Amino acid sequence: MSTKIKESDYIHEPLTDFSLEKNRQVFKDSLNLVESQLGKDYPLVIGGERITTNEKIVSINPANKDKIIGTVSKTNKELAEKAMQAALTAFETWKKVTPESRANILFRTASMLRHRKHEFSSYLVKEAGKPWIEADADTAEAIDFMEYYARQMMQLKDGIPVQSREEESNKFKYIPLGVGIIISPFNFPLAIMAGTTVAAIVTGNTVLLKPSNNTPVVAAKFVELMEDAGLPSGVLNYIPGSGSEVGDYLVNHPKTRFISFTGSREIGCRINERAAKVQPGQLWLKRVIAEMGGKDTIIVDAEADLDIAASSIVHSAFGFSGQKCSACSRAVIHEDVYDEVVEKVITLTKTLSIGNPADSNTYMGPVIDQKSFEKVMQYIKNGKEEGKLVTGGLGDDSKGYFIQPTIFIDVNERARLMQEEIFGPVLAICKARDFDHLLEVANNTDYGLTGALISNNHDHIERAKEEFHVGNLYFNRGCTGAIVGYHPFGGFNMSGTDSKAGGPDYLILHMQAKTISVTHL
Repeated sequence: MSTKIKESDYIHEPLTDFSLEKNRQVFKDSLNLVESQLGKDYPLVIGGERITTNEKIVSINPANKDKIIGTVSKTNKELAEKAMQAALTAFETWKKVTPESRANILFRTASMLRHRKHEFSSYLVKEAGKPWIEADADTAEAIDFMEYYARQMMQLKDGIPVQSREEESNKFKYIPLGVGIIISPFNFPLAIMAGTTVAAIVTGNTVLLKPSNNTPVVAAKFVELMEDAGLPSGVLNYIPGSGSEVGDYLVNHPKTRFISFTGSREIGCRINERAAKVQPGQLWLKRVIAEMGGKDTIIVDAEADLDIAASSIVHSAFGFSGQKCSACSRAVIHEDVYDEVVEKVITLTKTLSIGNPADSNTYMGPVIDQKSFEKVMQYIKNGKEEGKLVTGGLGDDSKGYFIQPTIFIDVNERARLMQEEIFGPVLAICKARDFDHLLEVANNTDYGLTGALISNNHDHIERAKEEFHVGNLYFNRGCTGAIVGYHPFGGFNMSGTDSKAGGPDYLILHMQAKTISVTHL
């Protein structure tokens, strides 16, 4: 299969219109297809070799704990080392492959994924518990990442022009780094996993992919897709396993050149600390690309459109059960409009449908697993001492890990509910005296990922542009839903390295610059 590099500008992959019956029926057919494929066993992929191990990771449907999505072979240290050696060997040839050829593999993979879009989205429904719309957006974003990074690589392939003098010719070019460890999360198990993986690959590196143990089947299917698109053996190695065993081993490894991680603050800091230590035989300082979460705020001033405010808060807080690093887990509202906005938020939240994400009418499905369920329920219990519970508050893990969308109001700005990342369907709301206070609360966490201001006041908007300290700042809309190429994504402070996925400088993080100067004799 051959796909030439397209000259036209790529906009972005359109979302599916599920209001059309024909689209709903096609998606239902895909869900049935995936249902018929559940329970399969997936081997490791190391240097193109399929390896089955006795120890398994069992992936279950978080909406129905009795349903097994698949069993996946589990990597140990010995196999991790085998994968490292395969990646090192493959790097020697892959780094010499032209950028055009590497980009074409991404274009082919994107085309194949587009053709199987509903199938992959159905795996997201089953394995990650994503409702239809969230799953469809996840798959679309994966396609966007591949299309965007392929085009970005074509822009960077010849380097960046620098000055030359009469007696010399100078060139500034980018070359690959080496072997990268990709550690991807469960919440965007296709988009983030694929995006971080192909960014490393298109820039000439080889990859050891350790996906989330909650969603390893989606990753296995993607690895198969890239192989079908013509990716050579050893460039992408699939090695799910324990973070404390395999993850630590590879982060410490002297041949690891970079680590691309998306996940919690705790693990991100641990990786950064371990990667900073130079191991015997290590020739470089490892590079860490980390996106570590957020405590994201929507602020509403006295001159806001209150319906837009309520809709932005609710959908940013409870989309995919609040399991987004960009989720609005706190809203700060000017005292003059506080009661009215709170009432609108509660009313809208009560209209959200909760249930099995395979049902087209479901807005919010389960949280990902038992550990997450217990953590969120504990925050709800603690929250009853920090604020007034006005809706939700109940959970049911008898069949799946379901938690009602939960709102606490009148919460102190320094309370745990307002400061700690919960990663679940819990929203804390507090009151602000004036615009200075709104900005003060917006900036009072350890994080700095996303935020939004709902306002019709030009001066407030201009102030927020300068003073609201987040990596992705939005106005008069929600604080989730960054689009590749439109909203480069990444945050400040404890939200990570501000690596700006889906942005013009993201690929450069996976390369090193080389200056070449030739003196004319």
